[in-house]
Amino acid sequence: MDRFRTLGKILIIDVAAPLATYYLLRAAGFSSVSALLLSGVLPALGFVAGIIRSRHIDVVGALVLTGIVVGTVLGLVSHSSRLVLMEGSVPTAIFGLGCLGTLWTKRPLMYGLSLEFIGHDTPRGREMTGLWQYAEFRRIFRVITAVWGVGFLLEAALRAVIVYNTSPGTALAISKVMPYIWVGAFTAWTIAYGTYRKKNGERETGDALAQASAASPQATQQPSPQATQQPSPQPADQED
Repeated sequence: MDRFRTLGKILIIDVAAPLATYYLLRAAGFSSVSALLLSGVLPALGFVAGIIRSRHIDVVGALVLTGIVVGTVLGLVSHSSRLVLMEGSVPTAIFGLGCLGTLWTKRPLMYGLSLEFIGHDTPRGREMTGLWQYAEFRRIFRVITAVWGVGFLLEAALRAVIVYNTSPGTALAISKVMPYIWVGAFTAWTIAYGTYRKKNGERETGDALAQASAASPQATQQPSPQATQQPSPQPADQED
């Protein structure tokens, strides 16, 4: 039920309300720039209220807030609806570059976000912290981070193409739905990739154990060199 409530909140506040506000304001005679800026008020207020309520802002939240501010400023200065709509590409591009940039750091961005989402002090979080000592586990998260980085740079570029080749209303509708589809697709890929790597690792471990167990009986059945030596006959007692 909590997931359904969260999904309903997203659909109403972040998707339906902005679209309804935009089309109603356009029908009332507002310019496309004014309608776009006002359509983002409710999502922005909901986002800020969430930060105040939790008293915490994570990396993703900071990027979203940056995009809202940049889009608003560009719209007010340039009076261009297309630049206002580009506000969604700003956090997406920054996130993609951030993922790729952290590949050469101690811990890639997706590992940090996953650990923050799970919780450092939870059993799963402590398990992830302990697994970081293994090179294969670190390599898996670097692959995940690289894929997310490239994927979100592509999403930012695709969004820019949509904004500059469609009407503001169409671009707004796509920009509100596209991030959730994109995140959902990459989340599904991440889960599938993690499951595959886990099964592959278990299979490799099982094969190694099977080989070791198969070799052990053979080793134990081989007589030792000392065992193959016949005991030397004891000299008979000499008569006096």
